[in-house]
Amino acid sequence: MKHLISVDDLSNDEILRTFELAKKFRSNPFEINRQLFAANLFFEPSTRTKMSFIVAERKLQIETLDFHPELSSMHKGETLLDTAKTFEAIGANVLVIRHEDDNWATDVTPHLSIPVINGGAGTKDHPTQSLLDAYTIYEEFGSFNNLQVVIAGDIKHSRVAHSSLELLERLGATIYVSGAKEHMDEEGRYPYVPIDEAVEIADVLMLLRIQHERHEENEDPIHNYHEYYGLTLEREALMKPHAIIMHPGPVNRNVEIASELVEANRSRIFKQMENGVYIRMAILYTLLQNWGIINEYNLKKCKTYR
Repeated sequence: MKHLISVDDLSNDEILRTFELAKKFRSNPFEINRQLFAANLFFEPSTRTKMSFIVAERKLQIETLDFHPELSSMHKGETLLDTAKTFEAIGANVLVIRHEDDNWATDVTPHLSIPVINGGAGTKDHPTQSLLDAYTIYEEFGSFNNLQVVIAGDIKHSRVAHSSLELLERLGATIYVSGAKEHMDEEGRYPYVPIDEAVEIADVLMLLRIQHERHEENEDPIHNYHEYYGLTLEREALMKPHAIIMHPGPVNRNVEIASELVEANRSRIFKQMENGVYIRMAILYTLLQNWGIINEYNLKKCKTYR
């Protein structure tokens, strides 16, 4: 793996090694003992992904390069490729890019000599989110075999859904989708279940917000979404005792999920966020090592890390 653009870039063995490395960084923290720079080029709003990458980088002692697209030369006509190459030229060792274009990586990665991580590509891919979600499930159940996973919400417009559906199926889970029919993918690759059935069969119920910013301007909103498609308190009471609730965020309380359930005992929403730091540490370390930018001798045990 030279870049992480899609979950397809990782074999199943590499995914499990990433999980083990994330576990190592949590329990036996290490940092890199040479100066490195990471540029986080985010062209769309982000809280969890961007901040998680920054924390992951700083835990590894990688220095972060500040970037704000509204203050950049892209307003003067500079392309994404030239922006990326600028950061490479001034000394960035790794780039994390989020952009609204589904296929931005096709135009960028062939022209760079440093690793690139996809922090979100349009409606197509969000590999690090899918990895941290899968890691959260793996921590909980120890395996994906015989697990029934339902992803409920705006499947059609969600890059998280597109990455996670493929990844979790590859790892052995049985996948279903749920939500408003107009929010389902036209391909219909995964079986659809109504939310009232979904809550009863799911070992893992992953909820997604409605991606309003990716809908057509003239598309009518769904009224009473929570009542018809959301995880209400009444539906949660029908879930299996061991079943967990997940959500990649941001959460719209009392829309896709009742506010009281965001921090319920079966919720792993904030655990996902915590796991995101360690998964992204693992990805950063692996790519830098794969490129020969660091090696095992560049890691040292961190004394102050907690």
